[in-house]
Amino acid sequence: MGKSHSESGRLIVVSNRGPYRFKAHARGVRAESTVGGLVSALDPLLRSTGGTWVAWDDTFHEKDLLGPRVRVPLDHPSYFFSRVHLTKEEIELYYHGFSNRALWPLCHYFLGRCDFEPREYECYREVNARFAKAARAETRAGDTLFIQDYHLALVPSLLRRMGTTGRIALFWHIPFPAWDTFRVLPWRSEIVEGMLGADLIGFHVRSYVHHFVTSAEMLFGAKWNEATETLEVGEHRVRVKACPLGIEFDEFDRLARHPDTVAKAQQIREAIGTPIVALGVDRMDYSKGIPERLHGIERFMERYPQYRRRFSFIQIAVPSRTEVPEYRKIGRAVDETVGRVNGRFAEAGWAPITYLCRSLPRRQLAAYYLAADIALITPLRDGLNLIAKEYAACKTQEDGSIILSEFAGAAEEMEDVFLVNPYNMDDVAEKIHRAAEIPTEERRMRMRRLRHLAATRDLTWWREEFLGEFLREGRSKRGNEDER
Repeated sequence: MGKSHSESGRLIVVSNRGPYRFKAHARGVRAESTVGGLVSALDPLLRSTGGTWVAWDDTFHEKDLLGPRVRVPLDHPSYFFSRVHLTKEEIELYYHGFSNRALWPLCHYFLGRCDFEPREYECYREVNARFAKAARAETRAGDTLFIQDYHLALVPSLLRRMGTTGRIALFWHIPFPAWDTFRVLPWRSEIVEGMLGADLIGFHVRSYVHHFVTSAEMLFGAKWNEATETLEVGEHRVRVKACPLGIEFDEFDRLARHPDTVAKAQQIREAIGTPIVALGVDRMDYSKGIPERLHGIERFMERYPQYRRRFSFIQIAVPSRTEVPEYRKIGRAVDETVGRVNGRFAEAGWAPITYLCRSLPRRQLAAYYLAADIALITPLRDGLNLIAKEYAACKTQEDGSIILSEFAGAAEEMEDVFLVNPYNMDDVAEKIHRAAEIPTEERRMRMRRLRHLAATRDLTWWREEFLGEFLREGRSKRGNEDER
């Protein structure tokens, strides 16, 4: 009889944030699943194979009755959640500090926003060591470890130093910058060396692969084999692969077809009251280019006054890292720009911009996607950007257009969008005009192909494309060893 998944090797996922948050209530403790593509992709896999998810849980404290190791989901236990405890100081130094004041702006090319504090890097290293120790404690022979993102770049090599011989994969979810930018980082060698402890490293698009390979070549004399996508560093070989993250296409498509969503979308259009509705959906972050987008809307209204009362733009901005002064400053800039632009162009019963600063549940978000004729997705830099795919999934009548920043990773994957330079207000204005005037058949043809891309390269595709072969190779290797 063949071995089960759990017997042939489990999956150990390691990430900054975990798959569940726990809340006390009158009858005990309730577990709430966290929102995000990573949880949607990996939670079902862990439920079927068993294993452990190692992550920081901000609801965990030293007197927590659940303890550091919890079987989840609580109502149908399938795998373990190993909860890493971080102090307030560690959260400030490791997370808000080095991760988000050094690596995040560096990788998004905002060098002027970088803050390279040795004390923050030291805490980052110590926290990475704690994650590695927790993952090592969960790992048995034959298990595969899957490390997530820039918060934990040192974990692969730390695991190797701890004696881990199993297979390690790492996925980097943000841009990896060009060498001339990355070399600014004082701890550039440590970060790349940490990542090179993995057997498989994933990025969203090929340009990030190229940038990482160049850094490894410059720092460690690594040799790149394009044909096999393999980086050789001494005796160690690492496969480096481009694999863009997908979305839950079927779920968004289902939501968009639901009668309640269709009715809500119609209500949105009636409330806005113009024949053309454009939409922006972003986390409140300086990398998303929301103020620059609003300047583009302003230029559009200047150049094309015939669109007054015919065009409206809805900006949904989800509050993010509100405890960080830089993010509060961005929020104030958006508030001021919305007020100024509306002050210039608004007329009785109409304003060009409707601004919603809050998080929306997925069903409501689907209604806004369905209501919008144009998605305006113009980050100054973005690892991929899933909003474009979510919007396409909701356009069940193939009646929308996407304006996409050329600096989003998705621009390397998605054809049939209108590419734009978000720093160029004239370009933004012209692309809005073109999207507004596009012939119906061309618009439908473009959206039909965009929906096909989002449907065929969905979240399940990403999981199989990136991890599937890697996991099968591991099981095959273990099977051969068992036979011997």
